[in-house]
Amino acid sequence: MKSDEKTSGILYIVSTPIGNLEDITLRALRVLKEVDLIAAEDTRRTRQILSHYGIHKPLISYHEHNRRMREESLLAEIREGRNVALVTDAGTPGISDPGEHLVKRAIQESIPLVPIPGPSALVAALSVSGLPTESFLFYGFLPAKAAARKKLLLSLKERAETLILYESPKRLSAFLEDAAQILNERQVVVAREMTKVYEEVYRGTAGEILRTLGEEEVKGEVTIVIEGCTRPVKVESSAIAEMLDVYFREMGLSMKEAVERVSAELEVSKREVYRESLKIKKRYGEENGAGINED
Repeated sequence: MKSDEKTSGILYIVSTPIGNLEDITLRALRVLKEVDLIAAEDTRRTRQILSHYGIHKPLISYHEHNRRMREESLLAEIREGRNVALVTDAGTPGISDPGEHLVKRAIQESIPLVPIPGPSALVAALSVSGLPTESFLFYGFLPAKAAARKKLLLSLKERAETLILYESPKRLSAFLEDAAQILNERQVVVAREMTKVYEEVYRGTAGEILRTLGEEEVKGEVTIVIEGCTRPVKVESSAIAEMLDVYFREMGLSMKEAVERVSAELEVSKREVYRESLKIKKRYGEENGAGINED
């Protein structure tokens, strides 16, 4: 017996080059050739890629200004069983672009999503920054207004993670001035036109890069990578006490052993940890009538 139930199509999230057309993956090319429809943030940019690789598929725009209207028609196409590829103007869809909204709608409607990974400006810039990569915070595009930009930098000032931001080339000098004032001698990397012919990477403090650029007019896409805060963060006494309590109660360590471990793990002076251990020792004596082994 033949079922009349229609099978949903698939929404492919396809990464495309951020500059050099050779950076597209073989899988991305295959998917773009096989789908029924391609939704692009910038159809002019996408046509260049499709033309370069001899791909001829229906192409429609999907950007911030028409996304609400387009989402309904795209989801309807997929519900009818057609496969759709979503591409941004450069890089991975959904990363600081309107694609995230279509992805959310697809999830809400249980439409199959398939990521086709590839280029991303934030990862490319981080990989050549020389700054720590084990943990990083990607913020996206900076606020256009100076007051909001300064407020953001102040809120990120104490973050230990490497910071990654996007900025307009027209506002780069203003950003560097703010960063020099707020972040002081923090190391900064400015990557311009990643993977393109005129790719450039500037390294130094914000003030040093500002002086290097001088009056030069910066053009093209800009990704900024900033060293995280390296100043030791104050550890609250409650955190020290909680860790000591675990070592005393659950692991049965002596006071000396516990103090040494907590001091090393939290990067706090032994004197500070020892003060907290004396408070716990006193409490233990009051609660249990027994002390803690000091050795």
